[in-house]
Amino acid sequence: MSAQVFVPGDSGAVSVGASEVAGAIALEAERRALAVKIVRNGSRGAYAFEPMVEAATADGRIAYGPVAPADVPGLFDAGFLDGGAHRLRIGVAERIAFLAAQNRLTFARAGVVDPLSIDDYIAHGGFRALARAREIGPARVVEAIKASGLRGRGGAGFPAGIKWETARGVAADRKFIVCNADEGDSGTFADRMILEGDPFALIESMAIAAAAIGASYGYIYIRSEYPDACRVMNAALAAARAREFLGRDFDLEIRVGAGSYVCGEETAMLESIEGRRGMVRHKPPVPAISGLFGKPTLVHNVVTLASVPAIIERGADYYRALGTASSAGTVPFQLAGNVKRPGLVELPLGATLRELIVGIGEGTASGRPIRAIQIGGPLGAYLPAAQLDLTLDYETMQGAGGILGHGGIVVFDDTVDMARMARFAMEFCALESCGKCTPCRIGSVRGVEVIERIIARRDARANLMLLRDLCDTMANGSLCALGGLAPLPVLSAIRHFPEDFALTTREIADLI
Repeated sequence: MSAQVFVPGDSGAVSVGASEVAGAIALEAERRALAVKIVRNGSRGAYAFEPMVEAATADGRIAYGPVAPADVPGLFDAGFLDGGAHRLRIGVAERIAFLAAQNRLTFARAGVVDPLSIDDYIAHGGFRALARAREIGPARVVEAIKASGLRGRGGAGFPAGIKWETARGVAADRKFIVCNADEGDSGTFADRMILEGDPFALIESMAIAAAAIGASYGYIYIRSEYPDACRVMNAALAAARAREFLGRDFDLEIRVGAGSYVCGEETAMLESIEGRRGMVRHKPPVPAISGLFGKPTLVHNVVTLASVPAIIERGADYYRALGTASSAGTVPFQLAGNVKRPGLVELPLGATLRELIVGIGEGTASGRPIRAIQIGGPLGAYLPAAQLDLTLDYETMQGAGGILGHGGIVVFDDTVDMARMARFAMEFCALESCGKCTPCRIGSVRGVEVIERIIARRDARANLMLLRDLCDTMANGSLCALGGLAPLPVLSAIRHFPEDFALTTREIADLI
């Protein structure tokens, strides 16, 4: 019988040498005449330990990491196939402190299963939710999504059940499901981890949604920067069709984006799928009423859809009991930047920043004090270390002047220049604007110029007033969240870190 070894094929792990490690293990096993089956699983998201190799033993899957190809002979000498002692031995994978502190629900199979084995997926509970959805019928499925309190995990946190109910209630000869996998926020990788590590979960989720609203076809819109995700998803779609989980009443295809950040906005993405330049549409109508090709279209990001099977299988009450009264369920927070233990951390909403960054992330990688945290991608607010005890839920973040967004969290130590970060945020908007609306297209360019004058202390008071008015115009006059949220990181940086702009607290209080 072959020994079983797991080496992630996840692109994050591959970027630090996982494929070379897998090759070294195969060669060493051959040299020693040992039967070893190597499974290229997804990553568990404990990126500080990647490449993380796991050996299946009688005591569970024993993890070693981070492993380099040069470490492989020593691992064999130590008997790692049986969980032997070695300086890289971490222990039973699920008991690693980084993973043990989490509540894995949406990501329960990530890093555990062979991503392209339907049998493995089924053995770990896959497709039970789809069977349950067919048993209870579309109306009860929609009601379960509403009752669960699930909110969109891609940005604004809009209640998912309202979208489902709206799309289901519109009469049409054809309806669509679209998964927005254009994961463009800095410091985010949760969507990619599902696409590469648990693709059948997304397929099952979209099949459930299609049955619930009466859709016959769906699209998965994947950013061009995710070639590995495209490869895995295409293979998973073919496998699902071969087993008739797709292809009868509902089918899916992949559409690859062209590198535009603004296509993360749902209507710009729909324009791109239809073959046009990705530019934001005026709303109303909303996509659930008139979306792709003018038909009712349910649009969600990967994590939102992947949350559905647990709700259908375990019940809305189970899911709603996680999190807070108004922010239900779990969120896969993605720790990045200057943090000692980066990676994916799935926790119920309501956990604090301190629990996440200091407790699980173990503080900064540099060992220096935390100074700033950006939550919600490049359009999220910069918060000071004094707010580490804020709870991570939609209402608290909004009350603190921030957004939860896609759950990306970027940590900065006390060497960061926040004036430079504010300029970067406005420049990002200028570079990524689709150009359709003037407040975003022109305002962001002028915003960079104004910030530069403030930093240079050229008529600082007058330029602060100009920046305030400019940000107000962008926030209230832009067609989509790119221009509408661009002022958020800029103003939060000035408000919380005025010293980096050579401004006094009084100047800030008077003008911002």
